Amino acid sequence: MIAPTGFREYDARWQYPESINLPGITALGLGLGTQMRARGIEPVIAVGNDYRDYSLSIKNALILGLMQAGIHVKDIGPALSPMAYFAQFYLDAPAVAMVTASHNPNGWTGVKMGFERPLTHGPDEMNELRDIVLEGRGQAHPGGSYEFVPGVREAYLDDLVGDFKMTRKLKVVCATGNGTASAFAPELFARLGVEVVPSHNELDYTFPHYNPNPEAMEMLHDMSASVKASGADFALGFDGDGDRCGVVDDEGEEIFADKVGVIMARDFARLYPGSTFVADVKSTGLFASDPVLLSHGAKADYWKTGHSHMKRRVKELGALAGFEKSGHYFLAEPVGRGYDCGMRVAVEICKLMDRNPEKSMSDLRRALPVTYATPTMSPYCADTEKYEVLERLVAKLVAKHEAGETLAGRKIAQVVTVNGARVILDNGSWGLVRASSNTPNLVVVCESSDSEAEMRAIFADIDAVIRTEPSVGEYDQTI
Repeated sequence: MIAPTGFREYDARWQYPESINLPGITALGLGLGTQMRARGIEPVIAVGNDYRDYSLSIKNALILGLMQAGIHVKDIGPALSPMAYFAQFYLDAPAVAMVTASHNPNGWTGVKMGFERPLTHGPDEMNELRDIVLEGRGQAHPGGSYEFVPGVREAYLDDLVGDFKMTRKLKVVCATGNGTASAFAPELFARLGVEVVPSHNELDYTFPHYNPNPEAMEMLHDMSASVKASGADFALGFDGDGDRCGVVDDEGEEIFADKVGVIMARDFARLYPGSTFVADVKSTGLFASDPVLLSHGAKADYWKTGHSHMKRRVKELGALAGFEKSGHYFLAEPVGRGYDCGMRVAVEICKLMDRNPEKSMSDLRRALPVTYATPTMSPYCADTEKYEVLERLVAKLVAKHEAGETLAGRKIAQVVTVNGARVILDNGSWGLVRASSNTPNLVVVCESSDSEAEMRAIFADIDAVIRTEPSVGEYDQTI
């Protein structure tokens, strides 16, 4: 049993066992192995799994299918997604498959996979895989084998830390929401020489406090409370598979990840003048307008949301880094290897603070030009309908622009349709609506360069257009 909707833009995700069962997962493994062989890829793959209670069963079913396709499986054990991506380099494996539902709540499962490191499957590869699997074109092949590879976790942590040690005292709240990062982040901080304030660092796949997702206000508020209670310098929070990082400063202020990206980009631009930074369409306009970035010759490129889209764009442009509002950061050579790794971001934030010993995280936040942004807000829209709904919404917003209509009382300067519709006003403020690639939702983000009132007005006007579609439901969170 395999629901076709599980094959998404840049990875696979299903509700388990309602939308996929274990034989379905095995068929997915057979299809992935068949896809490798059809593309002439050496039949070797690194495979890992997150800590959810059913992920080991899913991984074993996937491995069975891969072995049926004649693939040699290198099982790295329980892992973070970026540890699996690291394993591709460390083990010189041409392919990777990571069993995880990422930040989706319990009851979801999925696979993040890739062939050309550090890239992961994008829409073309996912569509090809979907057709192989759903049309029953998976082909058995002799030669499949299994190997458990110990020690990858230790090698991953060694690689992250290198020979760096903090020279200033730092006290950091380490928030892992009882997810898989609990088995990595506290030790990583200790090895950096950082004092750790633990926050839900016990492995517990029931997620008794909240679903680990550093884009959700529930987790950010909890991180803020921990900072205030402990007097920490800041808090870093990680999602269920450790490829994303969220930040709360020393005053308990939640800094959305795109703003953290600007803080990091400023630091990188000083070290590497003339760098290109890729930002996703949900991110702040500051990547293109910040005077400090411009003074160091930094160039901004706004691109499609999604870890596979962003990784590919960073590699194509030879960018130094890519930043997503969701907390995915793609740090390329010489800083990282180009894949999204919340642990690498944590290390680089600690290094940034070490390079600025007289500054607090709130100092760095206040040094940015002030903008007023919403959190990421997701109204329900069924997977089977969301792309058609979005197409109509984009057409309506483009029509408003072409008719000379206003949004939040301002002239619409342009509508960027590279990924949904980003409606940009004449003062640089903007509102975005796009379809979520991971869940049955639309995604809405708004930012004003002027005031909170304008930000709310942009949201009200964007939402009024969204409400013309009766199949769009309630928001998960709103302003």
